[in-house]
Amino acid sequence: MQRFAPYLGIAAALALGAILVAFSGSVTVSYAPTAVVQTASSTIAVGSGFSIPTISLPALPPVTDTTASSAPKKKVAIPPSPVAPAPSAAAPVPAPSPTPSSGDVGLDAAASTLRAALVNIICYAPAGGTLHSISGSGIFIDPKGIILTNAHVAQYFLLADRGVSCTIRAGSPAADDYKAALIYIPSLWINTNASVLTQTAPSGTGEHDFALLAVTKSATSAALPSAFPFIPLAEVPPSAGTPVVIASYGAQFLESNQVQSSLFPTIVFGSVKDVYTFATNTIDVLALGGSAAAQEGSSGGGVAGASGKLVGTITTSTVEGATATRSLDAITASYIRSDYASDTGSALDLLLAKPTSSAISDFSPQIPGLESILTAQL
Repeated sequence: MQRFAPYLGIAAALALGAILVAFSGSVTVSYAPTAVVQTASSTIAVGSGFSIPTISLPALPPVTDTTASSAPKKKVAIPPSPVAPAPSAAAPVPAPSPTPSSGDVGLDAAASTLRAALVNIICYAPAGGTLHSISGSGIFIDPKGIILTNAHVAQYFLLADRGVSCTIRAGSPAADDYKAALIYIPSLWINTNASVLTQTAPSGTGEHDFALLAVTKSATSAALPSAFPFIPLAEVPPSAGTPVVIASYGAQFLESNQVQSSLFPTIVFGSVKDVYTFATNTIDVLALGGSAAAQEGSSGGGVAGASGKLVGTITTSTVEGATATRSLDAITASYIRSDYASDTGSALDLLLAKPTSSAISDFSPQIPGLESILTAQL
């Protein structure tokens, strides 16, 4: 059964001017298809009725200073293992909220680490064109300033020649902090999903939907930190029933001006409800159920376990009805590692070990070709 869902971050239109806003043991496979604070980010939903939850905003000037693969997702059964219009003045502004507690010391520590590593990615497109501005999420996974996000968010970094400008924001509320450049985006995702760029409600499965950015400079007068807050990428995926914490900058319920000035992190405790594969017996997708994180703008947000590592990246979700009744999905860190190695013939850790300047210059020759694939859709 194919599981298509909306991309969180692209599906909802706001009136912002120019911005839209594997395992041990036996495994059998069959085909088959969390307390928080609202914020804005971009996520993609998988499955029938799922959409890509990036948030789209109307065109607006920058403030001064997907469709995804149609491959079916298979359910992985694993036995227990031993080990829109301009905002009105009356629109309410969400208040910041402290990081909630799960009652689990390890998970609470992971929540603090994940929140510190969380960023908002906002990309402004020129007004009056076919491109939409978007708001999504990302996670620092390396102290040198490397950010993991979704391909359906990072594709906007390929469009600088089309007047698109992207900024990395952080904090509560999110504020401009950094500029960044692409160091990896799967060409397979671009080739398969180029039309996502101009779709109002794209959907997909999350396959190949990840990308890596590297901070290049400060977006303010402040100097870059000597090290960025980060959460390391896990090697092993969680199984169904594992407690997790989810973080994103969800923005579906915000007006456009609030996305720019009053966007706060959404932190949710929950658990893995089910697991799926793109292949045969690997755990590639985590079904996380409904929560405040299941909203547009959460794409690229993170999922962490009590080990203090990033086990997944939000890609897709259903975006209608109460958030508690929605279905949020994330691709696993182990899938990201495997897919990167399959595409490049190299381990992801080797890319993360490079100086960021080298990673940027090594990837830059691929940008013109990838850009041309996207611009052919405009």
